[in-house]
Amino acid sequence: MMEVKVDVKSSRWKRRPEGSNWGEFGDDDQLGSVGRITPKKVLEGVAEVREGRTFCLSMPLHYPISSLVVARKPPRLRPVEMNGVSRVNFQFNADKPDIYSDDCVELDLQYSTQWDGLAHAGLLFDVEANGEPLPVYYNGYRAKIDVLGPSEMAGERDQSRAKKLGIEHFAVHGMQGRGVMIDLRAHLGDVRTRVSFDILQRILEADRVVVEPGDMVCFHTGFADIIMEADGRPDVEKLKRSCAVIDGSDKRLLDWITKTQISAIIADNFAVESLPKKSERDDGHCHGSTMPLHEHCLFKNGIPLAELWHLTPLANWLRQHQRFRFLLTAPPLRLEGAMGSPVTPVATV
Repeated sequence: MMEVKVDVKSSRWKRRPEGSNWGEFGDDDQLGSVGRITPKKVLEGVAEVREGRTFCLSMPLHYPISSLVVARKPPRLRPVEMNGVSRVNFQFNADKPDIYSDDCVELDLQYSTQWDGLAHAGLLFDVEANGEPLPVYYNGYRAKIDVLGPSEMAGERDQSRAKKLGIEHFAVHGMQGRGVMIDLRAHLGDVRTRVSFDILQRILEADRVVVEPGDMVCFHTGFADIIMEADGRPDVEKLKRSCAVIDGSDKRLLDWITKTQISAIIADNFAVESLPKKSERDDGHCHGSTMPLHEHCLFKNGIPLAELWHLTPLANWLRQHQRFRFLLTAPPLRLEGAMGSPVTPVATV
């Protein structure tokens, strides 16, 4: 990775990665490109509401049941208990007719329909310009200082915490603005296709889609629709061979993301981008970032990524009505210190 000297001063870094916007929103910025969702952008989204029809863009949060990442588990509901007594169908007072139910959930925050926060993906990078790479995140925030794991949280109730770049900053700012649909599935079908800049440009031109600064861009591939049609029990190996994925190794596509100044990228597939093939690695090891789109968006430019949204009904409706813009409302949980979040997005047209 190339490094460049910059004039922007920071208390955390002397160098920033080439092609990054570190410091440009302020030394202490934790929003990144989400800051481009301005009041003007919200009004532009509201202006797209003509019929008052809404679309839920979330899959059930226990989908996909056959998890694409073994480490991530589906949510598990259980009753709240007090003194060993379940608080489901609970009668507080034997002399009164009222019953109540309280439950809680064990939830992997990025199992299903989700936002990736800016503390989700970092990189080893020479921020001190001394030849010694350090583990850092967007805007130079440090692992083990700003993003904590069990070894740093010893004795605490929580065992991990993003002291900086937590997902709650998106919730407070408000993830509501203008969404733009790019319908890859309508042009590429369900065949596994790595979407390059050239392919993307052809689709944008064919559908007359215009992307402007601050827009939240949605890529419809059909991946989540396949999961939904399989009642959450898809053939995982088949899924890995299905639907479009963004080619994060295409520098022109990454440059397009930077130049358009979008605020977020959303997809209905897993990971948004394609993972490198074995043939693209040397001796089985990938040189550079394994996920270059994640590096470019989350680490370099503070552009949050969203995965496994259910975009098909909305995409089909927009195509039928020759539209591509809509009001998107998609706040994450206001869960302080979280590095990602489930989300139940709503599109209004």
